[in-house]
Amino acid sequence: MLINVETMFDNQQEMMKHLKKKSYEDNMKIFLGKNQHYFTEMNEYMDAAEDKEKAAKELGSCFVDAVEKKFAKGKKGKIASPVQADLNMFMIYFVFPAILKTGHADSKVLADELCNTWRERFKGGQIGYTDYDTIYNSFREKIFGIF
Repeated sequence: MLINVETMFDNQQEMMKHLKKKSYEDNMKIFLGKNQHYFTEMNEYMDAAEDKEKAAKELGSCFVDAVEKKFAKGKKGKIASPVQADLNMFMIYFVFPAILKTGHADSKVLADELCNTWRERFKGGQIGYTDYDTIYNSFREKIFGIF
């Protein structure tokens, strides 16, 4: 399940650099193009499950396990704080909005459980989430018409 899902984070530094409205839109398209199969797999797993919350918890654990395995290189096998902060931001800007963007009936259940698992597992992982449109519409290209 979710084999190599940690590869979602391969280009995170570049995708998060100098985010503006247009670059966020472009980066989300690239992100979805590369990773849509993971979100499809998650939705199919949710469809097949009788207990949606249990299935979402399983997907959340699988996802977080993969991320932890890839990035835990610090003391005692923990993720370094600056790396954790970058991962948190990437989750907020790309992973959660992509889950919600699928429009799947259980996408909110999945996002809730993934967020809960993330918070429980990572010391610096106290995050929340919102949808793509809310983030996209929060960008401002000009401040007071100056830039």
